[in-house]
Amino acid sequence: MIKRISHTPVWVLDQDSAKKFYTEKLGFEVRTDATMDDLRWLTVGPKDQPDFEIILAKPGPPMVDDEAAKAITALVARGQLGAGAMETDDCQRTYEELTKKVFSSCRSRRTGRMGSRRSFATTRGTGSA
Repeated sequence: MIKRISHTPVWVLDQDSAKKFYTEKLGFEVRTDATMDDLRWLTVGPKDQPDFEIILAKPGPPMVDDEAAKAITALVARGQLGAGAMETDDCQRTYEELTKKVFSSCRSRRTGRMGSRRSFATTRGTGSA
């Protein structure tokens, strides 16, 4: 029986740039950085969540075929692929920190029964949003 999700992919155009973004800007740690044949297996994750890894995956074989890789690359390059939700203890403080360090704009702010939520503009090519 499946017990939990341990890995999820985030498509990126440049694994080194994405690694730098996730570690230096978001404070994640590198979990794995290994090359197997022509595949670089690069994962990062939040320091306080050791049981979950984000695969910083470059589109291409063996993950996907060439046709799919072209489509994924085009979407990532336009900043139109990728979504996720991250939890924080203080949404406003995290928003202010990330706006200074990473993002130039905030798309929306909503407060409702699920608490405060912010949507950030995409940092193109890093798979981040």
